[in-house]
Amino acid sequence: MAKSLPRKLVLGFCLLAFAPNLASAERNDELAIAAERYAGKAIETIKELAAIESGSYDVAGLARMSDVLEQRLKDLDFEVRRSTSKSDVNADTLIGVKTGTGTQRIMLMAHMDTVYASGTLATMPIKQEGKRLYGPGVLDAKGGIAVILYGLEALRDLEWQDYGSITVLFNPDEETGSAGSGSLISSLAAEMDTVLSFEVGGSMAKGYGWVLSGTAAYAQVKMEVKGLSSHAGHDPEKGRNAVIELAHQLLMTSDAADGVDGAQLNWTNVKADQAFNQIPDYAVAVGDARITVEGAEIKLLEALQSRIATSSRIPGTETSVSLKILRPGFRANAKSLAVAELARRVHAEVSTREIYHVPMVKGATDAGYAAVSDDVAVLEGLGPWGADYHGPGEYLDTESLMPSIYQLGRMLIELGKM
Repeated sequence: MAKSLPRKLVLGFCLLAFAPNLASAERNDELAIAAERYAGKAIETIKELAAIESGSYDVAGLARMSDVLEQRLKDLDFEVRRSTSKSDVNADTLIGVKTGTGTQRIMLMAHMDTVYASGTLATMPIKQEGKRLYGPGVLDAKGGIAVILYGLEALRDLEWQDYGSITVLFNPDEETGSAGSGSLISSLAAEMDTVLSFEVGGSMAKGYGWVLSGTAAYAQVKMEVKGLSSHAGHDPEKGRNAVIELAHQLLMTSDAADGVDGAQLNWTNVKADQAFNQIPDYAVAVGDARITVEGAEIKLLEALQSRIATSSRIPGTETSVSLKILRPGFRANAKSLAVAELARRVHAEVSTREIYHVPMVKGATDAGYAAVSDDVAVLEGLGPWGADYHGPGEYLDTESLMPSIYQLGRMLIELGKM
């Protein structure tokens, strides 16, 4: 364990000691040379992709991303089809398939959308300073897309075909919960032996990398207050102010998750949206909940309902609370744990930077949709390293690209031998 790791984090990491049927060989020099060559090209590709603003609701930007990536997959000899999203994200999911001479069915996935609104490039331009590449989405997850593209290109150079099929999935709605692509991910994953997901693979701020075998379920909590409207100037006393009651209930429930093992809740948005001169008769708040223990969402909802039932500030108002799982959580099976150890070992063949196996994080990813059965190995966190993703200083560490590309190539070579 690295001495640089904070002591409080040590118990959160587990170095796996077994990997049945996945023993890796020595460093593959031919692959390492290819990965080094393609790391420089990956930087230019990431710049190209980041220059296409593709926020989750940016229809034009996502369409442009789909066009570019469809051609890139076709250039790699993939047969590509599009699946239209059936959600509020009006964009396609790309699915590329390529068959080989082996038996293993493997899926690689990353998302095309970002959290950034159209126009962000004006205030957050793409720029490279030393080993840091800055820009919206460069790390989450356009860097992961580039790792997939160039890992596959390196293997094509090596004329590797020891797989039954390689499926690549690029979806447009991960940042909003993958409502339109989640069922597609699940159905495709059910046909696979292994699914690898290319979210961020390491933190330059923290100084280490990871592979993830557990991600949180992502839920939306909604609190609604019904009151009574009246004129805010002439007779406010006739009203029952839903906004004041909502504010009270938010304070009363702000720490409700503290007593629930495996649950986290943060209230993130409030809305009343009524006339300026009217006592509001309705107000709603939504919160971000993360669930890391199965069943914790039920206990969290019960805790919230208990608190609002025993506390009210404005007589005559009615408060209700609900919870909806937007994205399922991911918990690794035995096969996934073996693949996690393989990832750590092959990364070490070309890098001295330490990679840890992390059993659970509070981030929510599409790995939850892929973990459909114990017959499928799923692993998350195979993208490049960086920091401040979703923030104004998001950057990708360009030195992490070569090891990430190599890691993917070596993993596929070993998985193909199963």
